Amino acid sequence: MAGGDLRSLTAVAAGVAAAMSYVRFAARRLRPGLPRLAAFVPVLAVLPVLPLAFRALHLRAVSGFFLAWLAEFKLLLLASGGQGPLDASLPLPAFVAVASLPVRQRRPAGSENAPRSGLGLVTSAVMAALLAAIVSLYRHGEKMNNYALLMLYSLHVYLSLELILAFTAAAARVVMGMDLEPQFDRPYLSASLREFWGRRWNLSVPALLRQCVSRPVRARVGGVGGVAAGVLAAFLVSGIMHEAIIYYATLRPPTGEATAFFALQGVCAVAEGWWAAHSGWPRPPRAVATTLTLAFILATGFWLIVPPITRTETDKVVIAETEAVVVFVRDAGSWAASSVRSFFTGRS
Repeated sequence: MAGGDLRSLTAVAAGVAAAMSYVRFAARRLRPGLPRLAAFVPVLAVLPVLPLAFRALHLRAVSGFFLAWLAEFKLLLLASGGQGPLDASLPLPAFVAVASLPVRQRRPAGSENAPRSGLGLVTSAVMAALLAAIVSLYRHGEKMNNYALLMLYSLHVYLSLELILAFTAAAARVVMGMDLEPQFDRPYLSASLREFWGRRWNLSVPALLRQCVSRPVRARVGGVGGVAAGVLAAFLVSGIMHEAIIYYATLRPPTGEATAFFALQGVCAVAEGWWAAHSGWPRPPRAVATTLTLAFILATGFWLIVPPITRTETDKVVIAETEAVVVFVRDAGSWAASSVRSFFTGRS
């Protein structure tokens, strides 16, 4: 990490802590509704600006996801008095962490509603090795088929997200005694779009979208149409928020392609649900359904999500930053191993 970004990280962390302390103070003294929302407006306006303090693409994109998306939605739920993850009665450090990161208070070990948080050490090591292998393959990118390269990009994104969130989970456990919210549940096993987006991929997002978007729209429209409207509204909002994340990555104006991608996913998910509601209609075997689901997501992603990244050559920046991290981890591991050997050699 560059020295400038280290200073920015310190400043952003301090700013977020101060902002969330103010939010907790206001929430404890104001009733839900317009009074709370009015008090939260300054924080809601500042949070999306903070990720722009970073020069590193990964820091901008990750902090954008945490602050401009998750934190904003959590604060809106708190302002409305909805059943969100935030509670003004939480101790201040826990409140700041839950508000600004995808973490929660640790549940009792025996609780049946306490899913595993983060990745195991072996799984993390395997994923890190796979990511390092993918990064090494980029050197031969000019010789690769475009679709093979796009597949590598897709795996790169998935593995990076898993590892970043695993690191966050480990830090939350050690520093705060908290757990990461469940994020991924083997998305490559999804047999439908509804299963992929609702129950397996980036789970903190659909949980917030259901509370902030789907349920209010569904209640307002009512009936069968309300269910479809809630799903479509959630996917549309997700598309808009992905436009913001792509902006943090590329620093280019939104193109609307991410919104189109998620709108298409929403329409197809609604159609899929309509088909599934007819019990007598044919259904493919699960293996076939999984293949079709993943193929559809990848094909539409290559069409609408990847171009804004590659068009601005942001993919090259992502690769360069990832290579730097891989080299750093490799050198740090070599230094640690050498230090351990020297220690035991000296003692013998």
